[in-house]
Amino acid sequence: MTIGNKIKAVFFDMDGVLYDSMPNHEYTWIHSLKEYGIDFPAEEAYMNEGRTGFSTIRIAFEKYLKRMPSKAEEEAVYALKTKLMAERPKAPILPMMQQLVEFLRQEGIQVFVVTGSKQPSLVEKLNGHFGMQASNIISGADVKQGKPHPEPYLIAWQRSQLPKENCVVVENAPMGVEAAKAAGIYTLAVNTGKLNNEVLTNAGADALFKDTESLSKALCQAIKEQGND
Repeated sequence: MTIGNKIKAVFFDMDGVLYDSMPNHEYTWIHSLKEYGIDFPAEEAYMNEGRTGFSTIRIAFEKYLKRMPSKAEEEAVYALKTKLMAERPKAPILPMMQQLVEFLRQEGIQVFVVTGSKQPSLVEKLNGHFGMQASNIISGADVKQGKPHPEPYLIAWQRSQLPKENCVVVENAPMGVEAAKAAGIYTLAVNTGKLNNEVLTNAGADALFKDTESLSKALCQAIKEQGND
């Protein structure tokens, strides 16, 4: 991994980067959309990860039912998905991610989480597991246009008050990679899901890692080396 500029802020996606939560999202998307006659393939949950929930619902209705959902249908599907998520086992934290976030803080590097989720427990969960403050969390409630639009990462960048060349994004989904690259930020991809590696590299990832352990090792090493410059 070669990063040309000194890293001063890291923007993490949440699902599939901090938590191994994508199997739960796969299950809840499939079963909430099935209620409306949509046979939603598992891969689609990964391909659309990072979008706001309502955006994914609209895309599913348009693609599989050839029509747009009503407002009531959007809200009903999302409410069912939220209910199903609450019933699923808690997603484990991915290996080395708590240690990586702690290392970054010790090095004086800003840490943000950028997620399309609007779940009510979001801030409390991220605070408890990663010490994240609300001001460093950009959720689906903060944006008008979710990933793959660059707005979520542009908000994180603006809050960091740093030049873009001092920021790095960590993503696991093509929509998130596209959003980060559209925002003009160096992007590391970690493939923790079911997609082929080419999906992430074709989306524009600057570097690709097979798991969070190798990602953490490489990022820590890069930061240690920049400290010796």
